Amino acid sequence: MHVFTDPDNFDAYVSGFLWILKLTGASAVCALVIGVLLAAMRVSPVPVLRGFGAAWVNVFRNTPLTLVIFFCYFGLFATLGLSLSQDLDLNIYWLGVIGLSVYTAAFVCEAVRSGINTVPTGQAEAARAIGLSFAQTLRIVVLPQAARSVIAPLGSILIALCKNATIVGTIGLLESSNIMKDLINSNGDAVIPIFLVFAGTFAALLIPTGYFFGWLANRLAVKR
Repeated sequence: MHVFTDPDNFDAYVSGFLWILKLTGASAVCALVIGVLLAAMRVSPVPVLRGFGAAWVNVFRNTPLTLVIFFCYFGLFATLGLSLSQDLDLNIYWLGVIGLSVYTAAFVCEAVRSGINTVPTGQAEAARAIGLSFAQTLRIVVLPQAARSVIAPLGSILIALCKNATIVGTIGLLESSNIMKDLINSNGDAVIPIFLVFAGTFAALLIPTGYFFGWLANRLAVKR
């Protein structure tokens, strides 16, 4: 544990996890918005929208996240010149958010769609009978009920997203996995303690998150 008594090493450790939390937070919000829109497309009466939503889900669910992140860097940034910030670290961060968001949105979409399918069809039929449009039915009647049944799956997706955020390190962001690698390279006699500290930090963050979403799901579960 002497590694973390060095202020520089400790600051690097904290900085690495702050990048992970920033990636997770921004990507979670973006993925939720995109995922809900995709779920709406997948249950839409418009064939083109259903096809687009299905294509998005099938493509990203069956593409390794590493390839998506690489495309964001080498395709969007290096080839197409997409620059979201003058600061290199921030630019890589936003490219990572794009990759994580579009990838995770596919899983959010399927979780939300499964929740929509739990809502009795009579609810939507009644809404349409009183003159609500498809969008109004989805927004006012269906999604509020569906949201209560997908809290646990969305919690699992959030936990997976936090762990997946370490992949952004492959394009140069000094997040936790890169910091751990650097610390191990410079402190070869402390490999196990370094690993245990980083693994323990992830566990300390994610285990309570899992329990919280489990409690929330039970608290808000629809009693049928």
